[in-house]
Amino acid sequence: MRKIKGYSMLLLCFVFLLTACSGGNNAANSPKVSATTEPVATEAAVEATAEATAAPVDMGGRIIKVAAWWDLKPAGNSASEKERLAKIAEVEKKYNCKFEFVNVTFEEFMPKFTATALTGEPFADILIMEYNSAWPAILKGQLLPVSEYTTAASNINNEATLLVKAPQIANEYYAFAEPGTGGAGIHYNRDLFKKLGLPDLQELYTSGQWNWDKFIEVAKQATKDTDNDGKIDTYGFSGWAIDILRNFSAANGGKLVDEATGTQGLTDPKVIETAEFINRLYNVENVMKVKGTDKVGYDEFNTFKDGDVAMFPAPIWNLGDLTFEFGVVPFPNGPSGSPEVTYADNGKNAFFIPKGVKDPQAVYQAFEDTYDITQTGDFPSQEWLESIYTHEEDVAMMRDHINNTGQILLETAYPDFPTTGYMKDIIVENQSVTATAEKYKPEAEASIAKLGK
Repeated sequence: MRKIKGYSMLLLCFVFLLTACSGGNNAANSPKVSATTEPVATEAAVEATAEATAAPVDMGGRIIKVAAWWDLKPAGNSASEKERLAKIAEVEKKYNCKFEFVNVTFEEFMPKFTATALTGEPFADILIMEYNSAWPAILKGQLLPVSEYTTAASNINNEATLLVKAPQIANEYYAFAEPGTGGAGIHYNRDLFKKLGLPDLQELYTSGQWNWDKFIEVAKQATKDTDNDGKIDTYGFSGWAIDILRNFSAANGGKLVDEATGTQGLTDPKVIETAEFINRLYNVENVMKVKGTDKVGYDEFNTFKDGDVAMFPAPIWNLGDLTFEFGVVPFPNGPSGSPEVTYADNGKNAFFIPKGVKDPQAVYQAFEDTYDITQTGDFPSQEWLESIYTHEEDVAMMRDHINNTGQILLETAYPDFPTTGYMKDIIVENQSVTATAEKYKPEAEASIAKLGK
């Protein structure tokens, strides 16, 4: 086991940034503003890059507004940030424009976008937006597809070393992001594993044994009364029940909502199989630590931080203040799953360009050019990952086996989608999963219809 030496100050900055950009229940999987998909360059696009690039557009002193609910302007605290600030100044001169980074609070962000988009004059030219917020805007025709503001010569359509296409929504690219490496997995308390003599999860994964049966086996081994006082002292698993359903469903090939077809998935046999598995964790094997009075309460999201839970589904950004050593593996695939999809990306955010922006191609190209700086590290997000994980094996696991395996899930985009009621009936009321799915199917369909697709 090789430890990574050193601890970058980037961790503190990044944890602060991600905490600031998380909102509501979507916080459970909110990643950094980056994409892990790599667009494939077409032959035409590759040939286009060999041709002379058109002269930059003179934008007549225009202000290009870039908005988020935190400050996107590089702080200038590192060499790369200083280089990007210099590049921004160079691009401003090249295009005769000025970049203005707009910081709007999370609570005010979408209301401000909606109000200004309706007038045809969005308050910013480029906006960070959560996918769950972007989907309703897309259905209203308020956001442009990437194809409408990039060209065959754009870096994003070729090497994609500056910006990359963010994952598709309903089979179409609408967003872009900085290149990045990351995702969500099962994290585990290395200290507790060592104390209890549990098998290393990465060894189980590498040997092909990491599946739902092995997960339950390890969770049962970790749930113990270590001092024989009649009370459980260590637990196999903890987490927010809704988050657990989303991720394990994805790892089993299921999806709570399919935005491309406008169909609910609560009655999908793969989701039903997942809900039965989760009910087993709570009510049959009794391996779950539930700290509060509500089994499906969001507060259970942080229960693992007590240090007495062996495994937990924490996103990377929520690991900065732990007092124990931890590792990571992908969510185990279920009987109907595959390694290509291991978790649900329910909190994805990225850059979007709204409809109504004047000369969107020029706006995008100028913004893309600001990222033409020296690339550091062997792969995107290396410094960030190494500031969080102290073992090289964990960075490699994230990079090679979790990255690019997220399922975009837009369930919370739909008004009053009944995920909470569904899970409460199953794990609190001990109702039949199949009967519960049929009970909530009409509500789920009505929620989808209310959004318009």
